[in-house]
Amino acid sequence: MTPPLDPIAMLRPRRTITGMSAVLLPYQYGRIDWDGFGGLVTRTFDAGLVPAVNMDTGYVNLLTPDERRAVLKDVTRLAGSREFVAGAYVADAPGAAFDLDGYRRAIDDIHAAGGTPVIFQSHGLTGLDDNRLLDAYRAIAAHAPKFIGFELGTMFAPFGRIYSLETYAGLMAIPECVGAKHSSLSREQEWQRLQLREEKRPDFKVLTGNDLAIDLVMYGSDYLLGLSAFAPELFAKRDTYWSTGDVRFYELNDLLQYLGFFAFRPPVPAYKHTAAQVLRLRGRIASDEPHPAAARRPASDVEVLRDIVERLARWSA
Repeated sequence: MTPPLDPIAMLRPRRTITGMSAVLLPYQYGRIDWDGFGGLVTRTFDAGLVPAVNMDTGYVNLLTPDERRAVLKDVTRLAGSREFVAGAYVADAPGAAFDLDGYRRAIDDIHAAGGTPVIFQSHGLTGLDDNRLLDAYRAIAAHAPKFIGFELGTMFAPFGRIYSLETYAGLMAIPECVGAKHSSLSREQEWQRLQLREEKRPDFKVLTGNDLAIDLVMYGSDYLLGLSAFAPELFAKRDTYWSTGDVRFYELNDLLQYLGFFAFRPPVPAYKHTAAQVLRLRGRIASDEPHPAAARRPASDVEVLRDIVERLARWSA
């Protein structure tokens, strides 16, 4: 039986945070803006964060296989010997069978590019019962000597699923799985995973994907966030403040969280358009267009975001 949660006792002051930051795939004139994408990847590397490409923030479910491979090729060109992670995505439909060969192909593409795969969920994977689900991850592990798992709430994608704690423990028991991104948007469920991690496998990384509670890093989470795509260098600064015990952590975290609450309001998938709006206001990309098939925010959001961007600029000095 899992002991009661005690979040105060879970606080981990002055710990070094591992930051993985999803990278927006920008668009202009209805096409991928490769120059803009390269600039965003480079800024993420330069901030000291690990870029995460072909993720939800990169419209992975809306890209063609050739586009996903082109993203990997571009990141390989920019990475050199630096680490990056990438979504291993398999497109399917409700009721589909688990497609192990599809995952193998996606993993092969990522390995060829020099990245670490993040195993995206799919209808075929999340439709399995708990025992068969863990068998599926073990089959993936036989093909990927190092991978990151992923729990995705259905507010982000219809093929997502948040696992039971027992299933999560089974995932944690797979040596090749070095961590897992958790995107339930629930503090309690993430605290439970942190508690389980301390009991079962202290080296396992619980990577928060909770853009509505980015302070979960205070309790031992690391992160793989979409929100950090908006300002990777400020997330890196915030992380340094935490590791050094600098009280400025709290004020900067509050501002970034304010942006997160606005950006990740329903419909949640439209946050990618908000990211483009912010990055254009910050002068990082040329257009605030989202993917042509993606959810959009109203143009009126820009004036609210302009105020937030001006506040963020004071932290960039």
